[in-house]
Amino acid sequence: MSLIKRENWPEVGELVVASVNEITDYGVYLILDEYGKEGFLHISEISSSWVKNIRDFVREGEKVVLKVLRVDPEKGHIDLSLRRVTKREKREKMFLWKQSKKAESLMISVAQRLEMPLEKLYEEAWIPLEEKFGSVYEGLEKAAREGVEPLLKAGLSKELAEALTKIAKEKIRITNVKVKGILNIECKKPDGVLRIKKALIKAKKVKVPNGSSVRIYVVSPPKYRVEVTAQDYKMANTIMQRIVEAAMQNIKETGGEGAFERG
Repeated sequence: MSLIKRENWPEVGELVVASVNEITDYGVYLILDEYGKEGFLHISEISSSWVKNIRDFVREGEKVVLKVLRVDPEKGHIDLSLRRVTKREKREKMFLWKQSKKAESLMISVAQRLEMPLEKLYEEAWIPLEEKFGSVYEGLEKAAREGVEPLLKAGLSKELAEALTKIAKEKIRITNVKVKGILNIECKKPDGVLRIKKALIKAKKVKVPNGSSVRIYVVSPPKYRVEVTAQDYKMANTIMQRIVEAAMQNIKETGGEGAFERG
């Protein structure tokens, strides 16, 4: 039994991880790892450029990140796209997928130690952690950082929470992630340089959670690099949004203008 597989169907617009099963002249058949269902990637959805050989883009057995275009449960059809997935989406989805697989591995180890059936573990640990923290790995990482308390608050039994916390501390190396972007801000007032500087200082003063950091530096005017370091992509993206909103609001209030680009 895989703890990650879901019994329902993916939603349109959702990003999924899939394994390439069969390549034909007109497209690719894949198995959606999180759902255990087959999907189809038409040749027209592989790349924005002309595709001469599909194998230049995907290979049998490869795992790829795709976007769900259409779902028809009655016919059992799932249409997918590769060309509509950005590099950032691919990077973040694979990061979360690898985290989920690691969480599954840790839970299976605990099930073996406690001699607990996986079905019971799924009900008593996987579901509560997913509901409480958004992802099981995030819950386990929190236990690795803070101890057993977060798992107890999620409703896990003391025995299970202690076993999961122990293996989380053993196996999870606490690391941070980084997201980047470019702020293009200008102000044509006589003291425009000072106004830009003030806008960036105010943006940098946006309150961030403990363990997170923000770095803003000039690339070449009017481009300023913004780097946010945080515990996970969700937190990093939230902080980035706050930073950008603060910078935009301040520069506009002082007679300037700006734009933001991820990457």
